[in-house]
Amino acid sequence: MRKIKKIHKAVNAPMDDLITYRAMPTREVEYIDPFLFLNHHGPQVYKPGNRGLPFGPHPHRGFETLTFIVDGDIMHQDTGGGKDVINAGGVQWMTAGSGLIHAEVSSEKFKKEGGPLEILQLWFNLPAQYKMTQPKYVGLQKDQIPVVTEDDGKVKVNVISGNWKDTQGPIPSLSDIHMASIEMQKGGSFTSKVDAERNIFFYVVRGNVLVNGEKASKLHLVEFINEGEEIKVEAQEDSYILFGHAKPFNEPVVAHGPFVMNTEQEIQEAFRDYQSGKMGSWEG
Repeated sequence: MRKIKKIHKAVNAPMDDLITYRAMPTREVEYIDPFLFLNHHGPQVYKPGNRGLPFGPHPHRGFETLTFIVDGDIMHQDTGGGKDVINAGGVQWMTAGSGLIHAEVSSEKFKKEGGPLEILQLWFNLPAQYKMTQPKYVGLQKDQIPVVTEDDGKVKVNVISGNWKDTQGPIPSLSDIHMASIEMQKGGSFTSKVDAERNIFFYVVRGNVLVNGEKASKLHLVEFINEGEEIKVEAQEDSYILFGHAKPFNEPVVAHGPFVMNTEQEIQEAFRDYQSGKMGSWEG
């Protein structure tokens, strides 16, 4: 079995009136190469006539984002031409690459009507060879994500990238990142094998699970070491987890706000390019 290094609790990091917990980076865990950052927004209920999500236009370069809409919705727009509304159960995958400006806000319908909201955003690094790749955006609704069932239907694996038991995820990853969200009923279990050289990303969104015999409850990130291959997960109550893995890049990571590059010089260049309009101009 894969050995667990430590189980980390996400820290409370509210943003405006948005309940937010940050699982990475924290004082305990900076990143798990190439997984850089995870913000968990909600769960909370918005009243009718709300302002919605506070993520207005801002730039990115050098990495990718994967957003899970557990409840509520997100209206996405970017200077690369991407624009849509993704509802509960869907995901958004954006390759910032060489740079773009984007906004992630709530739809007019959600702001008018309100309702439950829970959203998670995960950042993946891009290796140096792809940091200046062409930006790209993919939005998938719930019914566009393939589902693999395990344990007589007690476990539902939503396959987003890479593959799970011969089912291929719909989003091709430039750096072979495998990602899934997994819904588990109480008493359900699954086993997965991950090559020891690959780093694992494992976060409990809801519920309570045993992972390789250790308890991990909601708002906890499980950090593994690179020994052993088997992951066994058992749900002690209805649970929802994010599970992924990738080969570490083992490259320098220099992050400043919305940019993640390999050197300080590249960060300064990103700021100059943004200010000079090379990442596009925003038209709301």
